[in-house]
Amino acid sequence: MLPSRHRLRHRAEFAAVMRGTGGARAASRLVVVHAKRTDARTGEPPRVGFVVSKKVGTAVTRNRVKRRLRALVAARLSGIPAGHDLVVRANPACSTASSAALGADLDRVLPAALGRVRR
Repeated sequence: MLPSRHRLRHRAEFAAVMRGTGGARAASRLVVVHAKRTDARTGEPPRVGFVVSKKVGTAVTRNRVKRRLRALVAARLSGIPAGHDLVVRANPACSTASSAALGADLDRVLPAALGRVRR
């Protein structure tokens, strides 16, 4: 579980990361990571939100995917710079992927998205 200070909670926060200017996106077959740095949040801990649509599967499957993604991102929080917001979006292939495959995809996509964020 992510501590509350590391979570995106409101629709406007998700929209700002996914649609706002100055953000970046990197994708793989399993996940898409949207990243944005906000000057107003400089020095504050990074925040992460998750989007798992009905295309991924039933409610049971979606919740399992969210739990797995949450655990994988929590282990990688120390590598995310302060002041950054991330949205991790699961693709339908995520439902049948192993945790090792999800972790490998996150390890590849997360630095790519963070590297493209405007400074």
